[in-house]
Amino acid sequence: METWRLLDTGVSDPATNMAIDEAILTAHSQGLVPPTVRFYAWNPPTLSIGYFQRAKREIDFDQLHEHRLGFVRRPTGGRAVLHDKELTYSVVLAESHPLMPRSVNESYRILSKGLMEGFRALGLSAEMVSLADEDEKNRYASLGSAACFDSPSWYELVVEGRKVAGSAQTRQRGTILQHGSILLDMDVDLLFRVLLFPTEEEREQMKRSFLEKAVSIKGSSGKDVSYEEAVEAFRTGFEKGLGIRLVQEDLTEFEKKLTEQLRREKYTTDAWNFRR
Repeated sequence: METWRLLDTGVSDPATNMAIDEAILTAHSQGLVPPTVRFYAWNPPTLSIGYFQRAKREIDFDQLHEHRLGFVRRPTGGRAVLHDKELTYSVVLAESHPLMPRSVNESYRILSKGLMEGFRALGLSAEMVSLADEDEKNRYASLGSAACFDSPSWYELVVEGRKVAGSAQTRQRGTILQHGSILLDMDVDLLFRVLLFPTEEEREQMKRSFLEKAVSIKGSSGKDVSYEEAVEAFRTGFEKGLGIRLVQEDLTEFEKKLTEQLRREKYTTDAWNFRR
């Protein structure tokens, strides 16, 4: 059984959270750290957007500031995500790792096994649905709005027919970074308040569609799951789903210094956050 590193970095601001993920990716690509699973949270609550999104065309920054939300662009694709009552995870490992198929879609399937087992550890009957079938693909396809991660692959994690996790991936220097949101609870009204729509009617239509397709742990089970409980469940889930052993460690000095540099020079800058 292979040993991977577990990081629980707790609560950080949005720029720091994205900088840490990239610093781990860089450190792993240089052979400085083993494959890593990280859990974290956000303060302030933050709207993150995908690498390819156009910030000023899709986000209502007046509403964002009024509700005192943070903002950051992710290095991964996908759509806008409100990081508030959630556990966020990231996984970093080499593309050449024996666990990883060559196909990007299949790599999502492998890593999603850890998420699926984590939901099951919390007592939810999560399952992985293949989107190879066109009817299933249409059923779970992402919304035609700026909200929520795009459906990342031919697989979707669902509980009672609704999506329970959104993930996105980037590959750099032969290394995979996949991160995503595990919703403990969600404020759908706030999410759709900070997104731009041509009309209020379209906003309400998209919000209704979102609620039909997505669900939080509390929305599905009625349980108030704490951050700490979620970390323990998904630690167990990744170990069981991937057949690995996770050992808790801290960021290395190299990662800490690189995090601060990336935070200062990239993730807090308009050049990055408003690049599109």
